[in-house]
Amino acid sequence: MKITTAAVALAIGTSWLAFGAAAQTVGIAMPTQSSARWIDDGNNMVRQFQEAGYQTNLQYAEDDTPNQLAQVENMITQGVDVLVIAAIDGTTLSNALANAAASDIRVIAYDRLIRDTPDVDYYATFDNFSVGVEQANSLVRGLEERFPDQSPWHVELFGGSPDDNNAYFFYDGAMSVLQPLIDDGRITIPSGQQGMETVGTLRWDGAAAQARMDNVLSANYTQERVHGVLSPYDGLSIGILSSLKGVGYGSGDQTMPIVTGQDAEVQSVKSILAGEQYSTVFKDTRELARVTVGMVDAMLQGTEPEINDTETYDNGVKVVPSFLLEPVGVDQSNWREVLIDSGYYTEDQIN
Repeated sequence: MKITTAAVALAIGTSWLAFGAAAQTVGIAMPTQSSARWIDDGNNMVRQFQEAGYQTNLQYAEDDTPNQLAQVENMITQGVDVLVIAAIDGTTLSNALANAAASDIRVIAYDRLIRDTPDVDYYATFDNFSVGVEQANSLVRGLEERFPDQSPWHVELFGGSPDDNNAYFFYDGAMSVLQPLIDDGRITIPSGQQGMETVGTLRWDGAAAQARMDNVLSANYTQERVHGVLSPYDGLSIGILSSLKGVGYGSGDQTMPIVTGQDAEVQSVKSILAGEQYSTVFKDTRELARVTVGMVDAMLQGTEPEINDTETYDNGVKVVPSFLLEPVGVDQSNWREVLIDSGYYTEDQIN
């Protein structure tokens, strides 16, 4: 079952306003403040939970798994009523969440699936397979626009962090589009590097992506030109673009390759407008926060949260009931409509 409509999301987002939630506390564990996206997530949730009458305890672990585990355990000891967790490593929380369950603390996995535990109640996220599909479709559109006479296109692949379950959905979604083009010869991977075990980027580290792109270029592109790079996240895209620009792409006669991304971070939106990064995928964290608040309110009121997917997200122990929001592709053609007209960013933030 998969129904992703704005109407349902809005219904979830407003349902909690009718209920009181005085004195109940929501523990919010976020991965890092080094990404603007996660700062927005934390701020949006705190604001919406507080508007609904909840107290909040927001913690960032700066991509340190033991630190996040300690933060979650401390929230359990303090007696929060619900935990909302965007896991750094979705496989490391089983014991902590068993303690949460023993204390009747409910758990929502936020945007990153928590694996290998029965003690996660719901999952609020975006349709992550669709994110990858959109990235690959955008990559192909860009290749057709920028390199219409090139055959085959030379493309390199990057994946997200192997300890983030979403990274596999992004990659699999993208490869559902790209693999047929690889098979029929329209796309070639000169480095030969494919598969998450090879192209994954631990902790979504942009510096690691830049270093790998440097190595790929020096080993495989002394005579050839790269035409496209599948990047699953804006932070990686910035590093990849730095590597490309470092060897002259985007200047002289070296056309900038098509580089994708995700999260519509300000730096990458500016890069898109400058003709460097080609596209990104926007995930409206305001809507994700609204869905999450709705889930928490329903649980604490003793009712069932609204969900729209009961099949996709098997965490190794159970299929976690989920609500999936739809991502939106962004490029030069629609950035203003999606990001400015919606109020997500102001004109001054982008200019």
